[in-house]
Amino acid sequence: MILIGLGSNISGPWGSPRQALERALVELDQFPLRLVRHSTVIDTDPFGRKNQPRFVNAVAVVETHLAPEALIQKLQAIERSGGRKRTIRWGPRTIDLDILDYHGRVLNQRKSFTRLLKLPHPGIAQRSFVLEPIAEIAPRWIH
Repeated sequence: MILIGLGSNISGPWGSPRQALERALVELDQFPLRLVRHSTVIDTDPFGRKNQPRFVNAVAVVETHLAPEALIQKLQAIERSGGRKRTIRWGPRTIDLDILDYHGRVLNQRKSFTRLLKLPHPGIAQRSFVLEPIAEIAPRWIH
């Protein structure tokens, strides 16, 4: 199972944060991705930096033939089309897409000069905004 976390807290080219999540779900169902199911969208407090608007979050299950490295590139391309600019860690964002789990694979490798691709996502256990949606759509999933 491939789990993707989605989040947004500021408007962008795709509209409001809720509209951005809905559009991202459509994008996650375009070849070479297939959206299997997704959680309900929840309204959450910001994580990390507290002085910013509240978030909307969800988790999706997708299928793809893409390897994790290619999948993260695809997700980042979707983020860019949704107006994502990476400026402040844990800062406001028009859309955020993270690989939470990729078929249970454990991975810790450099994906660029400055970033690492870590699987499963290292912050899952501290983030109720992904744990609650995972429990809804994949109750038997084990970290």
